Amino acid sequence: MGIKKYKPTSPGRRGMTSVDKVQLTAGVRPYKKLVSANHRKAGRNNYGRITSRFRGGGHKRLYRAIDFKRDNYGVPGTIVSVEYDPNRTTYIALVNYIDGDKRYILAPDGLGVGDSVISSAKADIKPGNSMPLSAIPVGTIIHNLEIKIGRGAQLVRSAGVGARLMAREGKWTQIRLPSGEVRRVHVKCRATIGTLSNGEQGNVHIGKAGRTRWLGRRPHNRGVVMNPVDHPMGGGEGRTSGGRHPTTPWGKPTKGYRTRHNKRTDVYIVSRRKK
Repeated sequence: MGIKKYKPTSPGRRGMTSVDKVQLTAGVRPYKKLVSANHRKAGRNNYGRITSRFRGGGHKRLYRAIDFKRDNYGVPGTIVSVEYDPNRTTYIALVNYIDGDKRYILAPDGLGVGDSVISSAKADIKPGNSMPLSAIPVGTIIHNLEIKIGRGAQLVRSAGVGARLMAREGKWTQIRLPSGEVRRVHVKCRATIGTLSNGEQGNVHIGKAGRTRWLGRRPHNRGVVMNPVDHPMGGGEGRTSGGRHPTTPWGKPTKGYRTRHNKRTDVYIVSRRKK
C-alpha cells in the first residue's frame, strides 16, 4: 500500500495523489443490513442555525454501522472483506461470526480476508483481537480504546494511529495516546490489538479545490478580508494584518488560548500533550 500519483493531464491532476487501495477487497458492495441513510446537517444545529462554519455540499454517503463495543464475547469470526468507508479515514472489515452474526469492525494493519478475530480475555495478541486492558501485555500497540466500561470505543479510531499500553497499577492502566497525552484508563475497559489501516492517508495531496468540495468542505474566508461588522479583524483601507492578535468572529483568541474546561476528567490525565 502506498501513494498513487497521476499524470498531469490537467491542472487539477498535476500534483494530485491518492492512496493505492490494494488492501481492499475488489468488487464488494456494502452489507445491506449494516447500512443506513446518513442525513448530514451541513454544520447546523437542531434550530437550523449554523454552528460549524464552512460545511455543506459534498457527495452522498451511506453510514456503515461499526461494532465499537466488540461485545460478541468468545465467538470467533472470519474476515470476509476489507472495505472503504466514506465516513472515516481508516478501512473497515466485515466479520462473519460462526453463530451467523455479521458486523463491521475497524480494520487494523495486516488484517486480511480469511483471518480470524475474536473478542475474549484469553485471545491471542494479534491484530484485530479485542480484550480488556487487564489481559493485554504492557508495551502493546492498541486502538479502538474504551474510556467508559461497556460504552464502546471512543479513542484511537483514525487511520494509521495506535496507542501504547505504558503501565498497569492496580485497577488502572496508563495509555499513551497518539497525541502524546498519557491517560489513566480502567483495566476493565476494552481495546483492540494493532495499528489501524490506511496509514498513508495523511500524505495525500488534494490537488484541486473541487476535491475538497466533494468532502463537504466549503471555502474558508479569512477574518482580515471581512468588514468590521462581520469580524473583529475586518476593515481597514487596503490590506491590513488585522491590528490585533488573531481571534474568532466572536472575539476569542485562536492561537495558544486554552478552551478546555473539563475539570471532571482532569484526574485521568497523567501527562498532557502540550507541556
